[in-house]
Amino acid sequence: PKGELVILKGASGSGKSTILSLLAALAKPTSGEVIVDGMHISKLAENFAAAYRREQIGFVFQRYNLIPNLTAAQNVITPLIPLNPSEEQLRNKLENAMQKLHIEHKRDTLVKNLSGGEQQRVAIARAIVNDPAIIIADEPTANLDATLSKRFVEILHELKSNDKTIIVATHDPIFFDLSFVDRTLEIAHGKLLS
Repeated sequence: PKGELVILKGASGSGKSTILSLLAALAKPTSGEVIVDGMHISKLAENFAAAYRREQIGFVFQRYNLIPNLTAAQNVITPLIPLNPSEEQLRNKLENAMQKLHIEHKRDTLVKNLSGGEQQRVAIARAIVNDPAIIIADEPTANLDATLSKRFVEILHELKSNDKTIIVATHDPIFFDLSFVDRTLEIAHGKLLS
């Protein structure tokens, strides 16, 4: 449901990342269907799947998927470019996303020169810059220290309070006892256990 925060937990190789890729229309199922908000996304042609991702999904990838020779700011705004925003809209959205992740001081630094934790914060800022309805995060705290992990949890709480639907795949225990998590689903060997 809209506004729900779901945690997918399971060991490496359990199928968490595959489920996230299916929900984001980055992969198609070999059988069955994927339905998001009444839309059969598994049947979308690639141009419509790209539009769905651009308009509905903010994805925090496990390995960042940043462009190393662009600055942090340039990476954050990449989801906005196809929408052709005004200069002011672009600037406002960029500043808001980078401030939330405390990464604005690195805006002009090439991504390849950032630490792993800084790259992760840029990746998270990129995922939220377009104010998507659905946030999908694959091991979002894998390269963050305890303070930054706690800040990410606070951002999730804020996003949830703004009625965002959030799916987090993780094995980080920081997520398992949060009061605002609606459901925790456990996956093993590609099967849902709970």
